[in-house]
Amino acid sequence: MTTKRSSTQIILEAVQDLHAQEQVVTRETLNALTGLKLSIIDDRLGALVDDGLVVRVQRGVYVPAETHPPARVISKMLLPDGTVKIDIGDQVLTLTPKEDRMLAQLMAGVVMQTAAIEVGHQSGLQGGELSRRLNRLERIFTRLTDLDG
Repeated sequence: MTTKRSSTQIILEAVQDLHAQEQVVTRETLNALTGLKLSIIDDRLGALVDDGLVVRVQRGVYVPAETHPPARVISKMLLPDGTVKIDIGDQVLTLTPKEDRMLAQLMAGVVMQTAAIEVGHQSGLQGGELSRRLNRLERIFTRLTDLDG
């Protein structure tokens, strides 16, 4: 038996998914992802904000409310004998070189995702800068052609 999800649940899950992928969450991105009408999205976002499940970080931009405890300080030390010590908060893991390599294999997917997210951010910043410069050049060109006109 399939349980039908409410529009509130659909919106909350979409906000969480987009935020987890480090995407900007707006009513338009939610509309594209869910297919729900903008009026429904606006209403449900308002309810989620009122319930403290979603936070409006600026006009039209939303993030899920923090549900995890604050991140702990993490450090990794490589010892001369090849042993690795990983400190996480008040816990210390001592790993053999093989265990360290095994852990690295498990983390490879997260590393790739982090790199892809950073490339996306940098591309967005460069694209915005190029767009700004192109607009400026177009305005200068328009003024120059108007003077020749």
